[in-house]
Amino acid sequence: MKTKAALREADPDIVSDDFKLEDYLPYRLSVAATRVNRLMSHRFAEAYDISIPEWRVLAVVGRFGVLSPSVVGERSGMDKVKVSRAAASLVARGLLKQSQDPSDGRGRLLRLTRKGAGVHQGLMPIARSLEEELSQGLGRAEWATLQKALVRLDQHVGALEAPETAEAAD
Repeated sequence: MKTKAALREADPDIVSDDFKLEDYLPYRLSVAATRVNRLMSHRFAEAYDISIPEWRVLAVVGRFGVLSPSVVGERSGMDKVKVSRAAASLVARGLLKQSQDPSDGRGRLLRLTRKGAGVHQGLMPIARSLEEELSQGLGRAEWATLQKALVRLDQHVGALEAPETAEAAD
């Protein structure tokens, strides 16, 4: 009797059911994140014409105050290019102010403007409401477990990435 691998080699049109994309965790996380981001994007755009990257920048600067773009990137999980584009858009719209870093002549600092603080305050209830709606899809214990599991998974992924990051720096 031929194995599945032998059958596939003999006839490449034979389909294997060994791997189910719909059960693959990275795929499922990506799909869920995409759908949640789509909901957020629609609501933020409808209320304030703000994109998800712009919202992340506003949320981080709103929480921590005056920050460099690189720190915004670290705290938001965004790359430099996304932070730069989002910040430039927010500066152009008068929601962020960018100034020179007095301790680093080449560095920049970002801070909310009065208008930006108002938008930030207006977006937070929308974000909290969406999170509440999402949590209603699970029981309280499931929601708490999901939150803890996501933190642990993120930490584990960070540990897995650490050797790759160190190699890239070499």
